[in-house]
Amino acid sequence: MTTPPQTVAVLGTGTMGLPMARNLIGAGFVVRAWNRTRDKAGPLVADGATVHDSPGEAAQGADVLLTMLYDAAAVAAVAPEALDALAADAVWLQMSTVGLVGTEELANLAATAGVSYVDAPVLGTKGPAEQGVLTVLAAGPEEIRDRCAPVFDAVGSRTVWVDGPADGGTRLKLVANSWVLALNEAVAEAIALSERLDIDPAVFLETIKGGPTDSGYAQVKGASMIARSFPPSFALDVALKDAGLILDAAAAAGVDMAVTAAVQRHMARASELGHGDEDMAATYYAH
Repeated sequence: MTTPPQTVAVLGTGTMGLPMARNLIGAGFVVRAWNRTRDKAGPLVADGATVHDSPGEAAQGADVLLTMLYDAAAVAAVAPEALDALAADAVWLQMSTVGLVGTEELANLAATAGVSYVDAPVLGTKGPAEQGVLTVLAAGPEEIRDRCAPVFDAVGSRTVWVDGPADGGTRLKLVANSWVLALNEAVAEAIALSERLDIDPAVFLETIKGGPTDSGYAQVKGASMIARSFPPSFALDVALKDAGLILDAAAAAGVDMAVTAAVQRHMARASELGHGDEDMAATYYAH
């Protein structure tokens, strides 16, 4: 007997959720989608998904719940309705970046509903999401990891299972994002300084190219800053939210994150100047 494909309810079809849902469809999953703004989920119909008017409708009878929403509050607002509608023995893959406090809150909702919870934020932006090459940072019970693997393989090229704390995926995501935000800010400073010292910033990028201080972020974000072109791959306001989550975790752990604090200030300034919906490289405007 042929095993029917798993049904995945995808809640959140924005910059990341939409391509993730498409890759799930391409991998043979049945996808039921919901988004607060229905029009953003509409394109998935042509790919073979069904789009629903409520989280509960999307989750009805689903084997897997996948959440990819802005923050913990957005997830918590829809999770109870969705959790109540899932199939017996369903798994919740919480893939939004929600911080440590948010992760604890959501894990408690799952426990109350009797649904297995996997903390699984991702590394990667719009392009990797479209290409299905995200890195999944996962933490969850050993006995359900095999069930998660096909979903993670559909949306990513690598899954890192973090043993130990139940929120290990989120902990690793905060560490990784602190590095990403610092790199982005360092590039913005170097480009701004170069221009104000009458040095062509393209010469700076060429100078470090291929050397030990080079990075893919330096070249990509630097070129974006020079061109003043900031199509959102990782929106500045989302990065600003993540900076706050990093600083909250650092404060609780007793770590002085002076660089991340400076990143947060500059991103907040750029957002106030009207660049919040642009790529995080638009932090350049704060300099």
